[in-house]
Amino acid sequence: MTIPTEHNDVNPVVAEVVRSGFTESWHRGAVAGLAADGTQVISAGNTAVPFFPRSANKPLQAAAMLRCGLELDGELLALAAASHSGEDFHVDGVRKILSGAGLTENDLRCPPSWPLDPETARQLIARGEGQSRIRMNCSGKHAAMVATCVLNGWPAARYLDPEHPLQQVIRHTAEELAGQQVPAVGVDGCGAPLFALTLAGLARAFRALVLAAPATPERRVADAMRAHPEWTSGTSRDERRLMDAVPGLLVKGGAEGVDAFALADGRAGAVKIDDGAHRGRTPVTVAALRLLGVTVPEELATVPVIGGYGDEAQVGVIRAVSF
Repeated sequence: MTIPTEHNDVNPVVAEVVRSGFTESWHRGAVAGLAADGTQVISAGNTAVPFFPRSANKPLQAAAMLRCGLELDGELLALAAASHSGEDFHVDGVRKILSGAGLTENDLRCPPSWPLDPETARQLIARGEGQSRIRMNCSGKHAAMVATCVLNGWPAARYLDPEHPLQQVIRHTAEELAGQQVPAVGVDGCGAPLFALTLAGLARAFRALVLAAPATPERRVADAMRAHPEWTSGTSRDERRLMDAVPGLLVKGGAEGVDAFALADGRAGAVKIDDGAHRGRTPVTVAALRLLGVTVPEELATVPVIGGYGDEAQVGVIRAVSF
């Protein structure tokens, strides 16, 4: 692997793990933040280095599919941009997207997986059920992708090919919204093409979603996600809790410690934890929001560190470090 020369500059510590008053671990990373006018006002670490946003790209992918004529709204559009928890209502929604295009879950090309929601996974195991494609957290996106292919007469079986017409539209949409060229293409965990951006570019793309004119594909995605955060993530996920707590906030997480967000007035940002640990991303995202002048409840600013069972189990916190 070739490491960009920019990585010679070590990113700062952005989060720490404190147990029993003792700091036992640190997470380095980078944070980009934009003011309402689009000026970059937070630049912690290497915000101009390309990286894979992972599932934080999903709102951009969903906007591209709407540009191709896909007709989804409300909960189902939020699901098309989701890393859902695999709860029963998510599965019902994926089946609706598929059936609307004359498809079934056999047409999905994402890998079989357990649901991200632990209780749902336990229930499946208790019933003797195994992993499935439709419970995979990206199945909403995949259902929307294959439905878009059917609508446009494109070969549905090859919808994950980076050269497929759908993926080319997605790439061009990501480049337009981010204001930069995609410097690298990879394969995401779900098998879909993955287009690299910079943190600053990802923040610009999210800003473009919330500032788009009403009823445009970009604004429809932003509005659906903000109106239905439990469909974009799950009933108990951090993204849902953040969007419930902060009016007008759009936020989408991604694997390997990624978050991207935007507010209705154009303030926006993106976070990447260097070691890929997801546990630090919400505290760092909250810290970035606060630097941009957003009021966020204190309970979302830290993650508990556990040291036992019961009422006395919490012995510390994971928290952001000043950047």
